[in-house]
Amino acid sequence: MDQVFKALSDGTRREMIERLTRGPSSVGELARPLSMSLPAVMQHLQVLEACGLVRSEKAGRVRTCHLEPDGLRMAEDWLGGQRTGWEHRLDRLGDFLNSDEGKES
Repeated sequence: MDQVFKALSDGTRREMIERLTRGPSSVGELARPLSMSLPAVMQHLQVLEACGLVRSEKAGRVRTCHLEPDGLRMAEDWLGGQRTGWEHRLDRLGDFLNSDEGKES
């Protein structure tokens, strides 16, 4: 999971993931809106593939990238668990502040 969050910490890689949510894309299509060389785009894709967020396949001269939802799901599940804990603590704080004891403080 650390690799997933590290991969998502980069804006370029998040942009690539966002593009792939709309469907598979060739490396050239992913690179087009980015202001970087094709080898730099390939390095970003290697990071995304290494952590399981993206997979690619080559047909002839075209490499097509696909989003791997399971990688994102793992991060989403972890964040959801954290959110549940935060909401529970905030609910307890709200209850305390609305109680007679909290009003006296």
